[in-house]
Amino acid sequence: MIKKLLIVLVTFFAIQMYGQQGTASPYSFYGIGTLKFKGTVENRSMGGLSIYTDSVHVNLRNPAAYVGPNLKSFNNESRPIKFSVGASNNSTTLKANSGEAEVSSTTFDYMALSMPLGDFGFGLGILPYSSVGYKLEDVDEDVITNRYNGQGGVNRAFLGFGYKITDKLSFGVDMNYNFGNIQNSAIEFVYDDEGNLIQYQSRETNRSDLSGLNFNLGLTYKTMINEKLELQAGVTYSPTSDLSSINERSFATIVINAFSGQEFVINEFDGDLEAAGLAETNLTLPSRISFGAGIGDPVKWFLGAEYTRQNTSQFANPIVSIENSTFENASNISVGGFFIPDYNSFGSYWKRVTYRAGFYAENTGIVINDESVNEFGISFGVGLPVGNVFSNANLGFEFGRRGTTNRNLIQENFLSLKVSLSLNDRWFQKRKYN
Repeated sequence: MIKKLLIVLVTFFAIQMYGQQGTASPYSFYGIGTLKFKGTVENRSMGGLSIYTDSVHVNLRNPAAYVGPNLKSFNNESRPIKFSVGASNNSTTLKANSGEAEVSSTTFDYMALSMPLGDFGFGLGILPYSSVGYKLEDVDEDVITNRYNGQGGVNRAFLGFGYKITDKLSFGVDMNYNFGNIQNSAIEFVYDDEGNLIQYQSRETNRSDLSGLNFNLGLTYKTMINEKLELQAGVTYSPTSDLSSINERSFATIVINAFSGQEFVINEFDGDLEAAGLAETNLTLPSRISFGAGIGDPVKWFLGAEYTRQNTSQFANPIVSIENSTFENASNISVGGFFIPDYNSFGSYWKRVTYRAGFYAENTGIVINDESVNEFGISFGVGLPVGNVFSNANLGFEFGRRGTTNRNLIQENFLSLKVSLSLNDRWFQKRKYN
């Protein structure tokens, strides 16, 4: 059953990834868009905490988690094949000094498969790395002077493996192929001496097709402190890498329908990026390191903390230069955990449910008008057992705030509903004969 479901979800997910707008944030105007959280609903429900690993949940953040101990329920002979797919709906209130607006987006967030093989483990999947989706306007004395639109983003397909060095220490590496495109346009509105909009407007359109490889290395460590308490720790590191960008630019004279806002091209010509040396450029993806630790009673409760630092000050995009904006190093602190009342309860379904909660504080690395764009969020969720005892449906809720209204910036107050399936099955079994 799980194999048939996997084929259906793979096909559906691949079709949907190219059609979705993964964000409605004005801050996706900067860089290559809003960076997406590379983690499961289970991680996000614990404030983004990703250091906890086990044999029945996919961990997208640390490739060392592809390996793990065999299950007692399987006679200590094997671990289950793990498959996970997730989606989310985000509702955001955009608040500025001039007013408020409501936006929303619904996206598929990830699909991944993890397979054990002796002391090794393998994983593969696909997820968005960044998303662009904005509609912004410059207003001067109640008239529009410029309008900016953007869409697209970068997707990431990954293939990785892990190796159990000892019973306590594991190592893993992911190879990521990043691909996608970013499209944006800028329209300049021109008025006559009496303040009336003239018939024709000017539009500049840019498109960048992006591709490139990068790697993510990880370590996990587990040990029992005493008969009940287990210590878990993890470290991941992604070195600096490049994205190749093939760029196009065009200029057009357009007419805008006053009622529908539809744009009609009168004439158009391509910009000469070859002469400017911008037809093909490289974008720097900054290095990233995270580390954290936590303690808990296995299959009962866990509490941990994690710190992440990304050198986003290294980011560079030669084809786009935005005034009054720079990048600084980004950082994130996550604290969270889970609680299971009674993992083996047969009398009460709700005692077998996993209850998760956490919070995080983040510096996004974007600086606009000398103001750092920060984010804070609180999350909670549940893991609902379905089918056999190893599979579950996960619901997560997150609410938080990004940005500020200081220095004419925009503050985003968001509420996210996240849903995932974490499915497990035993594909490889030793045949026994009496």
